[in-house]
Amino acid sequence: MRKLPVCIVSVLISVIATAQNTSFQKTKTTERFDAYIQNAMNLWKTPGLSVAVVRDGNLIFKKGYGVRNITTHEPFTDSTISICASTTKAMTAVCVGMLVDAGKIKWTDKVSDVYPELKLYDNYANSEMTVKDLFTHNTGLGNADFLWVFDYSMDTVIHQMRYIQPAYSFRSSFEYQNLMYMVAGEVIHKVSGFTWDRFIKDSLFTRLGMNHTFPNYKQSLIYNNHITPHYMYDDSVIETIPYIDSKTVGAAGGVWSCANDVSKWMMFMLDSAKLNGKRLLKPETYAMLFRPQSMVTDAEFYPTQKLTKPHWKTYGLGWFQEDYKGKMVQFHTGSLDGAVAIIGLIPDENFGIYIFANMDHTELRHALMYKAFDLFVLNDDTNDWSKDFYKMYVDLDSVNIKADAKQDSARVLNTKPSLALKAYTGKYSNEIYGDAEIVMQGDSLLLKFPNNINVDLSHWNYDTFQGKFEHKWFGKSLLQFDLKEDGTVKDFSFVGLKYDKAED
Repeated sequence: MRKLPVCIVSVLISVIATAQNTSFQKTKTTERFDAYIQNAMNLWKTPGLSVAVVRDGNLIFKKGYGVRNITTHEPFTDSTISICASTTKAMTAVCVGMLVDAGKIKWTDKVSDVYPELKLYDNYANSEMTVKDLFTHNTGLGNADFLWVFDYSMDTVIHQMRYIQPAYSFRSSFEYQNLMYMVAGEVIHKVSGFTWDRFIKDSLFTRLGMNHTFPNYKQSLIYNNHITPHYMYDDSVIETIPYIDSKTVGAAGGVWSCANDVSKWMMFMLDSAKLNGKRLLKPETYAMLFRPQSMVTDAEFYPTQKLTKPHWKTYGLGWFQEDYKGKMVQFHTGSLDGAVAIIGLIPDENFGIYIFANMDHTELRHALMYKAFDLFVLNDDTNDWSKDFYKMYVDLDSVNIKADAKQDSARVLNTKPSLALKAYTGKYSNEIYGDAEIVMQGDSLLLKFPNNINVDLSHWNYDTFQGKFEHKWFGKSLLQFDLKEDGTVKDFSFVGLKYDKAED
């Protein structure tokens, strides 16, 4: 794989961004925003992105920048297909809203009545959880994303959820996760008779004229104008990485679209879910989507909030909510390996912005959202959010580097494992996440998870090994083996998961 230093990426971004056609009426504000985007991309070294801005029912800014692939250099345009990721959640909520209006389901219906296949560890939550609770991140379920990362079937994911112990009591807190939205997709299937993929395409995308929007990765590949995901290593080298498809993430984060199409989605949402003057949702159903449902209890769920300083943070049905300079903002990010998105709406101003980008967690997306709010809504050009956020993330990276250095300094050198490496091999199991296996690979160990997610293990100290994912962007972590009283291996702990060794 060809690796490009960030200086070369910056040159590509500047040349191609300048050469691309504009798709908006030029004003002083749009020209200022256009120039700001190009300068910010060079700072963040983002290979490519696209932006759409709408106001008062009109598309006022739309443009692509940079490249969709750093090795082939095709331009990232306003029709380039990219991942919506978790901005999909609001679309899924609209789909359920349509079924509510059709009388097929109620927000207050118990999930146990509508979809009895789902069983939760907490019997009270299992019996009391409503359809609306699937969208609010407060059911007590913690993050268990490995269930879909390991690419189990939906039936398996649903079955395994009964073994996940609550992270907090039912409706008492907030913890962001994806599994309940996946359940919502299954509820749509159960109630409508159509799979989530089919329902969202026919009932939403086709009706809105979003003809280049797809409910899954496979369908999106019919167009060549498609992003390649990217990752930056060590703040200096950017590489393309493969997209890891999932059979189950759909209703939580599976949609692919482009700037051209998401502009229609934003105008639809800002116009109280109307299409050509006709409502696709009843007023009370539309209002439910944006009504605060849960308090976001994490003090700074998004690090950018350290600087924007919202006074309150809530979650609706597929929307984060906060105040920004006296305006109520409805927004959501989307993040999957190698690509990101963000949508930000200020309904009272009939304003919206959507950004796609093809590099892992490039927080340039937040900077451009707030800058758009400043320029187009508040007529304020005093904040350089790109510069300020960039410095903040550099400082956060510095903290992480220091933490890694502290861990390195605590390592006890010149130790050996308690056992011969062969003794650590074998089958391991986890009640929730299934089986894993440790095998010999040459003179070292390899941990094999489902979906070809492998981890190279190198001795760290004593019975601790450093695990480096073969998908390098997954990172690394320490793996700890525990031994039984008889000296044989009992289990291992890695990235918060404990796996018991199977009996030989």
